[in-house]
Amino acid sequence: MFPSVRSACFTLALLAPAAAMAQSAPKPNILYIVADDLGWNDVGFRSKDLATPTIDKLASDGAVLDQFYVQPMCTPTRAALMTGRYPMRYGLQSFVILPEQNFGIPLDEKLLPQILKEAGYDTAIIGKWHLGHGDTKLWPKQRGFDYQYGAMIGEIDYFTHKVHGVTDWYRNNKKLEEPGYVTTLLGKDAVRYIEKRDAKKPMFMYLAFTAPHTPFQAPQQYVDRFKSISDPNRRTYAAMIAAMDDQIAAVLDALQKKGMRENTLVIFHSDNGGVKSAAFAGQIETKGDLPANNGPFREGKGSLYEGGTRAAALVNWPGHVKPGKVDQPLHVVDMLPTLAKQAGAAVTGTQPLDGSDVWQTISQGAPSPRKEIVYNIEMFRGAVRQGDWKLSWRATLPAKLELYDVAKDPGESKNLAAENPAMVAALQKRIDELAREMKPSLFFQATFKSYLGRHAPAPVFPNDDAFFSQGD
Repeated sequence: MFPSVRSACFTLALLAPAAAMAQSAPKPNILYIVADDLGWNDVGFRSKDLATPTIDKLASDGAVLDQFYVQPMCTPTRAALMTGRYPMRYGLQSFVILPEQNFGIPLDEKLLPQILKEAGYDTAIIGKWHLGHGDTKLWPKQRGFDYQYGAMIGEIDYFTHKVHGVTDWYRNNKKLEEPGYVTTLLGKDAVRYIEKRDAKKPMFMYLAFTAPHTPFQAPQQYVDRFKSISDPNRRTYAAMIAAMDDQIAAVLDALQKKGMRENTLVIFHSDNGGVKSAAFAGQIETKGDLPANNGPFREGKGSLYEGGTRAAALVNWPGHVKPGKVDQPLHVVDMLPTLAKQAGAAVTGTQPLDGSDVWQTISQGAPSPRKEIVYNIEMFRGAVRQGDWKLSWRATLPAKLELYDVAKDPGESKNLAAENPAMVAALQKRIDELAREMKPSLFFQATFKSYLGRHAPAPVFPNDDAFFSQGD
């Protein structure tokens, strides 16, 4: 045998066991935690007046994603996560699903829990859904989740679990009447689920807290932790975040006791920026300022500025994710293909994805393969970032164009549109291209129909087809 052949055979002999081990490695458990309306700066590792030791430990031992983008509001972000596609592709780009509205993620969209279930995962949603409640076909148990517990809509009272006087609290499609603080109940149910399950089978748990969304409510023992905060809303807001942090600690402890923690990939992020405008403040029951802090970024929830769309985010998986900051652009639509790849799951049957596998960026800090961020595309506005250049275009009159270099000016304080007409034109063209691909807004369709009646004449707008589909 020639030396080179002998050497090659020796190398293959060494690699074969490693390849076999890689193929037989257990699929990771996935714990996907979403906070609701959490400010970018409202975590302990960025703020001195908040206490989030569990989140801070996950951050110090994992990757902090400093450029993790979401949609500017709740329903669109959660839809983007579940589909790996921009919400404009299927009509969920605008606002949220209101209690009286019946639409949701269209049934021809294949969702993340369906993909993971096909790969052998147990799938559970514990917490807020807000992706369709008016028809049981749209509920989580019908969209790939084996187990469901929590709220179907969005903003509910933390103690009564009601919205507009109606209980919104379910387990496996059955309405529940039970006492307790929402955040605590969600954490306890997640712990119970972990304790009872077969640890040998991979788990996908979507733990979707309602905290710290309005109304600002917390048990008094949590509020008392923050007596040094003078503003009453900020004090209760901090208490709500602390309660969430305690429940995350309990869930991680349950995973540890079950022998699952070392093989559990944990993702944590907010669904949008913290609330800075009263228009998106919901049920505020106490006096004081809006409490969220989005750090250096402009505005907040509902806005296409960085404060509305850049979320507090981290990923933690012992031995698999390099600790440190990842200052690379990523988008929530990237999570579906990334998690599917780590789970050994196929994405066959999905609609064309907007997301990409960004695992090397998350786990090793490699350059992001994502060259474009689509903040949102709606019939009246849009924003796109390519490289460091971001264009926001308000199309309603008076129209407004804003161009920012977000690397040099993350606070979007200096509009450079007048000095860079070529860049403005290129990004306007891109926004218009995307707008031509978008589906009509289901929110605006439902809103106008509720006011005008199902068979009333459609209102006359220059782009009337954005409101009503053909045949309506």
